Amino acid sequence: MGMNPNEFGKKLGIGLRVAGRIAQQRVQESGATPSYPPGPGSAPNPPNPPRYSMPSVTPQSVKQAAARSHTITRAAGRGIGGFLRPFGKVGGLLWLEVTGFFFGVFALFFAQSIWRARLDYASGPQHTRFLIAVALTALFAYLSISAFWRARRR
Repeated sequence: MGMNPNEFGKKLGIGLRVAGRIAQQRVQESGATPSYPPGPGSAPNPPNPPRYSMPSVTPQSVKQAAARSHTITRAAGRGIGGFLRPFGKVGGLLWLEVTGFFFGVFALFFAQSIWRARLDYASGPQHTRFLIAVALTALFAYLSISAFWRARRR
């Protein structure tokens, strides 16, 4: 299903030739003469620039070139996707583990609040603070454990 390097080169060459023909045709239609940059040790503009005879571009050849270009783009996308897939998997695992670690740190932070307010758990002045700390500790502990669990399953 993959593309042979020789096929890729042929298709790229055909596409470049068609693009060159289109560019030359547009320059000829506009009536402008192409100017060439001066090379080392040459005159600024050659008096008679070389003329190339290229066949005219037909709508069918443009469609064929577009189809080839689409095929090449799709093949390149598949190749790049195949190359990056392992990095994406490792990156996803690393992301889950890092977020699990930070959720665990927050859970420990709120667990300290539970420990400090443990004597007021029933009806003391810090009762609501204790309940909020319990809820947040449970939430962040759940998020931490689920992140590590999902990383383990992958």
